[in-house]
Amino acid sequence: MIELEYWQLLFFPLFFGLGWAAARIDIRHLVRESRALPRSYFRGLNFLLNEQPDRAIEAFVEAAKVDPETVELHFTLGSLFRRRGETERAIRMHQSLIGRDDLPQELKIHALSELGQDYLKAGLLDRSEEIFDKLRDSPRAEDAKRNLLEIYQLEKDWAKAIAIAAELPDFASQKEIAEYHCELAAAEMIRARPEAAAGHLKSALDRNRKCVRASLLQGDIDAQQGHMEEAIANWQRIEQQDPAYLALVAKRLLEAFRKLERRDEGLLLLRGYLERYPSLDLLDVVFQLVLEAEGPVAAHGLVRDELRRNPTLLGFDKLIEAQLLILPPESRADLELTKSIVQSYTRRLARYRCDNCGFKARQFYWRCPACGGWESYSPKRSEEFDLTL
Repeated sequence: MIELEYWQLLFFPLFFGLGWAAARIDIRHLVRESRALPRSYFRGLNFLLNEQPDRAIEAFVEAAKVDPETVELHFTLGSLFRRRGETERAIRMHQSLIGRDDLPQELKIHALSELGQDYLKAGLLDRSEEIFDKLRDSPRAEDAKRNLLEIYQLEKDWAKAIAIAAELPDFASQKEIAEYHCELAAAEMIRARPEAAAGHLKSALDRNRKCVRASLLQGDIDAQQGHMEEAIANWQRIEQQDPAYLALVAKRLLEAFRKLERRDEGLLLLRGYLERYPSLDLLDVVFQLVLEAEGPVAAHGLVRDELRRNPTLLGFDKLIEAQLLILPPESRADLELTKSIVQSYTRRLARYRCDNCGFKARQFYWRCPACGGWESYSPKRSEEFDLTL
């Protein structure tokens, strides 16, 4: 055991006294701070504890009006209003902060950034763009550029989107930048300027060699110019990029081979794709080809074999369609009734779904209209997509 001298015992009352004094000072400081806060602040806390968020917000707004020093409370309320969709209240809250002469420059920049996000949420893109453009050289430059990129995409100003994305190498992916070039190419195709469109598609493939959309659009340009061999070559390149997207060009390939009077070669190619990369859209195209070339019995056999290999309700609907073609008219009534019942269910299954947010649509999108994700839609219908999970 440690031996203590008698004189060392005198330190214990001294230490106890110092601790008691320090505690008293802290308590007095806490009491002074709590008395300085407006009563509405505590009412707001009480409403929150009692799960009354709307009344809590009203109380906090009153507290912010009474005590102009509650800057952080202003920011918190502004963000809360924006998330709740009350953009007008958020805008007023942040404008009041910007208008204060006593606010430090750093906090004014913060308030300006929040106001830009308010305008963006409200759909006032021109005002939001103006604010974030001013903040490009501020301490919040990174956030400003990210918001500008979102604005340019909403405005479909793809040239500006490409320029600002170059300043965000850790944020904007090469896949997304390739899509911006594809958007520019699609616009040039509408203006009947194939050379300019081809230039953008080359830039897209330089950014992302696996850009399926660039190959698809280049094939479209070739087909419009009557260069069917080149078009087929570009569409076939998709197999190396991502074979799941072959379903999107199956009809294009079919038409190209028809124009070249090489339908049998096209049928052989597409049947090979269907065998290696099963797809309901591919099945539909091959079904039409087999029906034309070999008749309804062969088309029925094709669908039956494919349904055995990949059983789906959509495939079953196609099987009923094929069977109706080989039955005599007097025997079709019951099967047509069955088909109408099945179709009432398949309408919900024959949709494309975004991998990011789950949004479903009847048509295929390169950019999800709900979450804004690029290439987030699987080229497979939702039913066959669910079967692969």
